[in-house]
Amino acid sequence: MTSRPRLRELSARLGIEDGYESALDGAWVPTPDTTREALVAAMGFEAGSEQEAERALSHLAEEPKPADPPATRCFDVDEKLGARAVFGLWTNLYSVRSTRSLGFGHVGDLAELARRAASEGAAFIGLNPLHATTHRAGRFCPYDPVSRVFRDPLYIDAARVPELDFCAETRRVLGSARFRTRLSSLRQAARIDVARVEDSLYELLRPLHATFHGREGDRADARRRAFERYRAERGEHLTGFARFLALADHFEAAGAGRDWHTWPEPYRDPSSEAVRSFARAHDRVVDFHEWVQFELDRQLGEVAREASDAGLSIGLCTDLALGSSGGGSDTWCRRELFARGASVGAPPDAFSREGQNWCFPPLHPRALRGAGGDFWSLLIEANLRHAGALRLDHALGLRRLFWIPDGATPREGAYVRQPEAELTARLAEASRRRRALIVGEDLGTVPRGFSEEIQERGLLSTRVLLFERDGDGFRPAGRYPAACLATANTHDLPPLAALSGESDLELRRRVGQIPDDAALEILRSERRDDQGALAKRLMRDGLLGPDDLSSEALAAAVTGFLDGTPARLLGIALDDLAGEDEPINLPGVAADRHPSWTRRMRIPVDAILTTKRARRMLSAVGPQRRPHAVGQTTASN
Repeated sequence: MTSRPRLRELSARLGIEDGYESALDGAWVPTPDTTREALVAAMGFEAGSEQEAERALSHLAEEPKPADPPATRCFDVDEKLGARAVFGLWTNLYSVRSTRSLGFGHVGDLAELARRAASEGAAFIGLNPLHATTHRAGRFCPYDPVSRVFRDPLYIDAARVPELDFCAETRRVLGSARFRTRLSSLRQAARIDVARVEDSLYELLRPLHATFHGREGDRADARRRAFERYRAERGEHLTGFARFLALADHFEAAGAGRDWHTWPEPYRDPSSEAVRSFARAHDRVVDFHEWVQFELDRQLGEVAREASDAGLSIGLCTDLALGSSGGGSDTWCRRELFARGASVGAPPDAFSREGQNWCFPPLHPRALRGAGGDFWSLLIEANLRHAGALRLDHALGLRRLFWIPDGATPREGAYVRQPEAELTARLAEASRRRRALIVGEDLGTVPRGFSEEIQERGLLSTRVLLFERDGDGFRPAGRYPAACLATANTHDLPPLAALSGESDLELRRRVGQIPDDAALEILRSERRDDQGALAKRLMRDGLLGPDDLSSEALAAAVTGFLDGTPARLLGIALDDLAGEDEPINLPGVAADRHPSWTRRMRIPVDAILTTKRARRMLSAVGPQRRPHAVGQTTASN
């Protein structure tokens, strides 16, 4: 093999690491020169020869090296809570079932959940990312957004829009037999049909938007002034997002699709005259998308205030996804910030032996330094708006991300270092300004010491019961750190009711994730071992008796175990309280084999906390975490 010392020097200068330790067997996996060359190109430098690599190095040498910002800590849990430990409920909001929504959980459902959680003494409601997504059948995924800056319109509650009282057209639609029939179908469905939900919601919102602009009077004028303030505050970011949605709708109807790479060339540049001309010709459509964001922001702010008034001391805990879709609004509006020719993923590990490709482009590390870091600040601020805490999905992304060259497999990827000091400093600045907690999802393959380092910077670590094991089985509660959010599972793992049996394994076999019956039997055996090890831990701690090994008993015992850890935050999944047994997501399984992210809850949100299972689980949370619980709700049969 030809030696490429200049390529390797250039790669190191750009943050491409020499290799990584395999999570499968501990062996060192070196970065191939072909991967180095491809990733260097994704960062905008040619290095097909040593001469090209030399020229790139010379160019970089002329650039001044930016000084790292001082380390400022995030607003930490002691500052937020004093010495208290608290608990909260964690939910995939869109999956919530109610008689208020269009078959997609919304802000009104969140308000109901917040009130009921507060009466139990909870301190927070944890949410999936509320980012704007693609609303097409089989394509919905909250972790694959078109924008991480703006929110998904489907979370808006049409009944909370002030113009409803004055809009005869929307009231007519709501009262029509046709709409009531569709609404009944959407509400009763076992799965979310995001395309039909969007069509139904927009049929209600468009007349409300017209009423917003057409109504007269002091209150209407005040609403319009508030809208103008919101537009001025969000500036070109809101304008670009609204124009993107208008163009996406237009080109999808024309057969070109919603991915901006498939649009005619003049429309791929948001600053082009073609885009400006389109926006002028479709100004009411652009205004509609801006107004929807304004109204959704107002509603979330209203619910956040209601939650605080009800007693949620932390309030809403939002979630920031790791990346944005390559064909979405963020990349269209700020393409200069994104690398081209690579995507983000994960190397092979026990969770996915072939590795994972998450199919979104990485932010360019060099672009995130200095003024380019304003986009990172924008993301943090946008997702902390109306929130008392923020969860960072894949917090390792503060330090390094696994890049996969286009056309390559995850086995051919490499880690690329991030401007960690800059990202962390901006994160801490926003956290302190908002007086908000930051939770880092530091699960899976992370470098030794990473979890401890983020805790030193004021972030809360993440601890998931199913991963907390050693040679003796499940770790004792006392070995959990205090500066963490402790949960039983995550959105990528089966609910507790599934772990009591094998239904999730059977599902994985049906969709082909488990290749054959022999592999299924191995996993069944491992499941029985896991069940035995968990029962042993819970019995050893006096939380589970040998005479009651039911799913309800196990769920309550797990809750009691996590309550007994030093973790300052305990998160209880609404799915577990409701006894859901189907995973919300099967990682690595395509939508045509299984529609992840579309499963709706079976029990309405206003009934979940009254069930016998939920009462038993919540009674396992001690008074030290719920000092203000009303506790008067009785169990149903």
